[in-house]
Amino acid sequence: MSWEVASFLIVGAVILAGFAWYERSRPPAQVVALVAALAALAIAGRIAFAAFPNVKPTTDIVVFAGYALGGAPGFAVGALTALVSNFWFGQGPWTPWQMAGWGLCGVLGAALALGIRNAGRFTLAAICAFAGIFYGALLNFSLMATYGGDLTLRHFLALEARAIPFEAAHVLGNVVLALVAGPAMVRMLVRFRERFEWERGTGARRPGTAGPAGGVLRSGGVAAVLLVALLGLTAPPAQASSVSSAADWLQSQQRPNGGFGASAESDAGAEMTSWAMLALAAAGRNPLDVAPLGKSPVDFLRSHREEIKDAGDIARTILALAAAGVDPRDFGGEDLVGRLLAQRRGNGSYQGWPGTSAYAVLALRAVGANSAAAPTVEWLRKVQGGEGGWGNRPDSESTPEVTGAVLQVLTPGSSASERALAYLRKSKRENGGFAPGNNLSANAQATAWASQGLLAAGKDPGGFGAGKSSFAYLRGLQTDEGYFLQSPNLESSPVWVTADVLVPLSGNHLPVAAPPRAPQPKPPRAKLSPLPSGAPLPSVEIPKSTPEADVPPALKEALESAGGAPAAKGAAPSVKKGAGAGAVLPGLPSTGGRTPEGDLGTVLPEPSDSEAAGAPASETTEDSGSSTAGAILLGLLAGCLLFGAGLAGRRGWMRWRYGL
Repeated sequence: MSWEVASFLIVGAVILAGFAWYERSRPPAQVVALVAALAALAIAGRIAFAAFPNVKPTTDIVVFAGYALGGAPGFAVGALTALVSNFWFGQGPWTPWQMAGWGLCGVLGAALALGIRNAGRFTLAAICAFAGIFYGALLNFSLMATYGGDLTLRHFLALEARAIPFEAAHVLGNVVLALVAGPAMVRMLVRFRERFEWERGTGARRPGTAGPAGGVLRSGGVAAVLLVALLGLTAPPAQASSVSSAADWLQSQQRPNGGFGASAESDAGAEMTSWAMLALAAAGRNPLDVAPLGKSPVDFLRSHREEIKDAGDIARTILALAAAGVDPRDFGGEDLVGRLLAQRRGNGSYQGWPGTSAYAVLALRAVGANSAAAPTVEWLRKVQGGEGGWGNRPDSESTPEVTGAVLQVLTPGSSASERALAYLRKSKRENGGFAPGNNLSANAQATAWASQGLLAAGKDPGGFGAGKSSFAYLRGLQTDEGYFLQSPNLESSPVWVTADVLVPLSGNHLPVAAPPRAPQPKPPRAKLSPLPSGAPLPSVEIPKSTPEADVPPALKEALESAGGAPAAKGAAPSVKKGAGAGAVLPGLPSTGGRTPEGDLGTVLPEPSDSEAAGAPASETTEDSGSSTAGAILLGLLAGCLLFGAGLAGRRGWMRWRYGL
């Protein structure tokens, strides 16, 4: 079970426990009426202040309810306020978090009453400010649980930092309202509560009952249990393999449209999606099978072809498509291989950069165009630096990153390859890592690219050169959630870093071969219903354009053995419409089920039952996601109509029965 699912289950348990607590307290009718009135007031306040972001009297009202009435009624006011008001503001995965957050604000007010029974204006303002901070922090955590991401303090603090203006408005609004109306509202609620409180006398209380202090103590005890349950989230258990845990985390970062972003805060793009596809393929997962919501990374690339612009973009996309088993020569009606070759310069380079040129060679080799890559390889040999490496430009300082990329296109054991290995041997740091420059610290991405080059040259990054293992250095940067840090105590673009590290850590280098597809369930084939005994075989006609000699002998034998008259010369066998359409006649040679490859490079699915039976195809073109969204909207609309009908019926009854 993932931590996101566990968090939602805990929130659900908190809500159920809060309402069960309220029901078991057996509140009198006056408290029930007051809870309903306070919830309605909080709802009205939230709606009335809708034009002011995060400035709402709701939190203060809930805290005052808990302070004056106790923890259970306070929780009920907060939870009901969130649930009912969202019929106006919209229901969604945030609703249970809002219910739990405002409900616990009511419990917080009851906990204040445990220590201070006559809280002053500033005390109420302080507790309302704290409630605003707590509520905002809980809702920010809900974003991590709802939309995925790593369960780390760094990620949470990043969300908190972005929400500072909104939380400041919330806290300031709470403080102002508490200072202006807090004491008066609390006195009113306490006076109302005291009017219906009564005791049997000055003697001992009834067994099983408790005074105000005892009730508040129970409220505080339950509040502590609810808070511990809500905040007691733990990370998922560690996976058996660092590669599999990293691949699981990377796959969890996929967006609903099938793409990937460099981080949780970044938009999905073609570049990052291509790197993620290469990493998943290196880990043994075909990118075409990575489609939890129906959209694969290949679908994303196909719908974002406008982002594929320069030679580096084209080469990277070709490598990613080849890793999925998709033909880049016919991708969305475009030949990416021809487009890449058209950008090669006269000297054989691409953009004049060794890194881009190396990617282009790897991309051409991935599609079998080895001869087309020869001029570029020759150019790379010519611009090799005196120290044996390559830099961002032919005349710039060599770096392990670019050297690792170029090393993957060289023949192992060649002079250029041995010189590059000597450079990497001198560039390796004592901790096993490689740095993107001589004056910089080692990081994960530079080490990953250097390791890919070592693997392509037939070297083991774990034992290459002096110092510690490069693989040990990379594994030391892996977090408990599965992703990799850029360097110790530095998280930067975790999706990008994890994708780069996964390729060498899984023992691969570029180009990555496409892993086999996951088994796909096949729909049952339509069976040809048996003909009645003695019934003639459905008539078969041969098109006039087809000579009799082209009729397969197996078909002739099948017709003659069934008692059917042989077709006349020039006639063609054609099964009449509706007579066993989609079935295969015995004796006919099979085509092997092969069909031309389209944009995705996959075989078309087997015909469904309705298609095999000759039924008309569905005219619906919407996907399942839109159907689900439509069902949710219809359900919400129906719920609102039922709510309105019930409310109108109740008002009619009260007017008829009591004249109200």
